[in-house]
Amino acid sequence: QVQLVESGGGMVQAGGSLTLSCTAPRTYAVGWFRQAPGKDREIVAAMNWAGTSTGYGDSVKGRFNISRASSRKTWTLQMNNLKPEDTGVYYCAARRAPSSGYFYLRSVEYDTWGQGTQVTVSS
Repeated sequence: QVQLVESGGGMVQAGGSLTLSCTAPRTYAVGWFRQAPGKDREIVAAMNWAGTSTGYGDSVKGRFNISRASSRKTWTLQMNNLKPEDTGVYYCAARRAPSSGYFYLRSVEYDTWGQGTQVTVSS
């Protein structure tokens, strides 16, 4: 059974930065999602397993960056210029992809999820 290992998160003031990491199998496409209290889970960023294509939620474009380590097992979400509205539980998600070119932006397209990590941004 595939397990995703997340790390990072915490508390930061608005304008600050945080980094989240997720360990996933090499041939899985990975996405980061977040969920704030009382809100639906939303896409933050996604990448194909080759590490060549990415997609982002509109609210984080230009501030967040998803990348893959050279070891190809660790996926990183670098979050810059954080805002209070970025507060929530962040989840790493993964799935097998039919080829290296695919990434996925909908939560229903993923079948494996991490335990989630809390990100809190104070104003």
